[in-house]
Amino acid sequence: MTEDHDERWVRSTYCSGPNSTCVEVTVGMNQVGVRDGKEKNGSVLLFSIDEWYTFIRGVRADEFNV
Repeated sequence: MTEDHDERWVRSTYCSGPNSTCVEVTVGMNQVGVRDGKEKNGSVLLFSIDEWYTFIRGVRADEFNV
């Protein structure tokens, strides 16, 4: 994942504006990157495709409802 492909970063649909707390996601061939939408040059969390799908399944199953 590189910053050279900003057009591949997608902002969360729950984001309410350009300066709000948002995450952005990019999907590559073997990994998924997640970053803070306000920190374009900040850290990127990388997940394998399997890890990402496990996370998404947990979200859909409401496993993270606190």
